Order: sequence, then C-alpha cells, then structure tokens
Amino acid sequence: MLSVLRNRTYRRLFTAQVIALVGTGLATVALGLLAYDIAGADAGSVLGTALAIKMLAYVVIAPAIGAVADRLPRRALMVGSDLTRAAVALMLPFVDQVWQIYVLIFLLQSASAAFTPTFQAVIPDVLPAERDYTQALSLSRLAYDLESLFSPALAAALLSLITYNWLFLGTVAGFLASATLVTSAVLPKQVAATEPRTGSAYAKATAGTRLFFASPQLRALLALNLAVAAASAMVTVNSVVYVRDQLGRSAADVPLALGAYGAGSMIVALLLPRVLDRTSDRTVMLRGALLLTLVFAGLGAVTAADGGDWRWPALLLTWAAFGAACSMVLTPAGRLIRRSAPPEQRTSAFAAQFSLSHSCWLLTYPLAGWLGAIAGLQAAVVSLGAIALGAGLLAVRLWPSREREVTESVVVEHEHTDLHDGHPHLGGDAVQVGNGWRHSHDLPLDGLHALR
Repeated sequence: MLSVLRNRTYRRLFTAQVIALVGTGLATVALGLLAYDIAGADAGSVLGTALAIKMLAYVVIAPAIGAVADRLPRRALMVGSDLTRAAVALMLPFVDQVWQIYVLIFLLQSASAAFTPTFQAVIPDVLPAERDYTQALSLSRLAYDLESLFSPALAAALLSLITYNWLFLGTVAGFLASATLVTSAVLPKQVAATEPRTGSAYAKATAGTRLFFASPQLRALLALNLAVAAASAMVTVNSVVYVRDQLGRSAADVPLALGAYGAGSMIVALLLPRVLDRTSDRTVMLRGALLLTLVFAGLGAVTAADGGDWRWPALLLTWAAFGAACSMVLTPAGRLIRRSAPPEQRTSAFAAQFSLSHSCWLLTYPLAGWLGAIAGLQAAVVSLGAIALGAGLLAVRLWPSREREVTESVVVEHEHTDLHDGHPHLGGDAVQVGNGWRHSHDLPLDGLHALR
C-alpha cells in the first residue's frame, strides 16, 4: 500500500492531509475546553450547536463551491482554504462569547467544505491507475482513523505542559504546513471545464447532485451513506452513554470504545486494496451495508442484557464490527465516483458526495441522541438499525448487478435523446442532431450512459 507514496505529488498531498487532520483534532479538543470556560454546564449545548453548524456548512457550502471549483485553479482554491482555516483558528483563543464560536466554526467548516472535495477530485488525476488510486483511498481512510486515535492523545500530552489556548496554535501550524505542501506539489493539468448552456447558478450548484440521481451506482451510494451514518451516529453519540451509564465503567474506557471502532475500520482499510483486485466494488460495499444490520442486532442483545462482565468485550467487538462495515462502504466510494463522473465533473461529484453524506449525518446524529435520551438506548438501536437495513436493501435494489469495470479510457461517439437543452452533460462539443445531441467522450457507467 505504501508504494503509492513514491509518487512525489501524492506524497506531498497526503502529508498535507495528515498534518491538517492532526491540527483539526487539536482544535476539537481545545474547542471543547473553550466552550466549557465560556458556557460552563451548558458546554454540551454549545458543542451540539457547533456540530450542527458544521454539518450545515458542509451541506450548503460544498455544492456552491463545486459549482465554480472546476473553473478555478485547484491549487489556489486548496491553499486559500488552508489559509482561511489558519486565520480562523488563530482567532479562536480570543473568543469570549458563544456567538463568536458559532461564527468562526461556520467560517472554518466552510473552508473545509471547499478544500476537501477539491482535494478528493485531484487525487484521481495524480494517480490515474485504478490500483494506485485504491491504495490511496485506503491510506486516506487510515489517516482519518489514526487521527481520531492520535490527536486526543497528543492533545492530552500537550495539555500537561501548556494551556488549551496554545492548542489552537498547533491547528494554525497544521493548516499553514498543509498550504505549503500543496503549494510545492506539482498538480496535473486541470481538465478544461465545459459551460452548461444555461448559465444559472442553480444549475451549476446542483450539477453534482443531479449526476448522483442520474447514475444507478451513485443513487445506491446515497442509500449506503445513510446506512453508514446510522451506525457512525450510534457510535459517536452514544459511546459515552454505553460505557458510563449502561456498563458503569470509568471515563477512561470511553476512548477505548472509540478506539475499537477505529481499529475495525483500519483493519479493513489495510485489507481492501487486495480484496478489490479480485472483488467488485458493488460486492464489497453492499456486503458492508448489510453487515451493519447484523451488528445492530448484536448491539441490541448487548443493550437488552441485564448484566454480566461479558458485555464490555462484546461492546468493543460490536464497535470494531461497526468500524469494519463502515470502512467496507466508505473506502471504495471514491472509486465509484471516479468511474461514474467524467473528469470535468469530478469536483462537482465529490462536492455532492461531501454534501449529501453529511446531510445523512445531520439527520442521524440528533436522532441517535434524542432517541437515546428520551426513549432509551434500545429504541435508538432499533430505529437506527431499521434505517441501516432499509438503506442497505434500497442500495441493493438501486445498484445494477451487472457492472462494467472500466480499466482504460474508451472514447465513444454517441447520442442523447432524453436530455434537455442546457443540461450540464451537453457542454463542450455536443451537436444537436434530430431529436437529440451527439458528442464523444470517455463513457462512464452512469444513468446517462446505459450498459452496452
């Protein structure tokens, strides 16, 4: 897997991603302490609102950025986003009002919503070979999982030496280092964008979302995102409730539970490059989604049990299984998007994935918390498990069983008879012929290009 780091451009971009993730992790710890200093016992409410603002920024800003990102220099967009995030992090230590936290969090996450889809869209161009790109996706998954384990530990070590306000400077340094590395990387030539025949801002902002709804595989990915969001919300929101209240264990065991989730995800991310050499994305991703339902059933048994020392290792195993199943779905998702979107639409497609997936979390995060608090953990398990099951079955139905795996570019001249004048796909060299439009390009496997 590490062989892809021999590519100098990818190595610098991956290092930039890792450093920025660590900086973000430090900011997460510091923000919690800052909220407690300002709001005291209401810190949880402040953080909950900040999390909702974060998701709102992702859902709203990412499509807007995707509408113009392919017409802007990608390096400038990513560096500008890093510099914006660094500037916001630099202001956080001077905050003394709750509303200021909300404003700065919105600005910070809006910049992240610009950076991440652009970064994701660059990698397929840097690593055009399918095997190399798969390894890069696994490394990215590992980076996210390791950050969730490493950043809190690093923050704890630093807090023994300095006050939490200094952690924000670590965040600033991380974003500045990321900007420097992106600046030094030699990016591939950007594919020229094609103007939609209608110049409306709405058409541009929704181009990626419409591509998702037009493609059978990407429609299935929407359902898979919901299944993953149901499981990850259960882990993120209710881990502390299970450990402290349900099992009566110490606060020190909460990171162990979250670490089990990360460990399961990392193990699968390490194994997937070889698995995907001989197994289709569809098989891996759908099995991962259906596995989530089985894990929810196991969690229901743990939740219903009255007592027993076995419940703690069972919870760790359940959380690890959740992590493994989620990784089976999330890691190959980039391959699916790359295969389904033409190069000039990749930024919009990745922005749509970023926005739509976080829309799912925006639904499941509060659902997991409210159900757990009002109706009990068992009600949360049943409800979120039902969502995961329904989403998984929907994905199976939406995703055609006969896949055409694209291993090389094949330019084909073809006609579209069902697209309206102004459709984004008709930009460039499309010529009206009879009742349709004729043009040539690499044929992705999506809703606009039927299996042949």
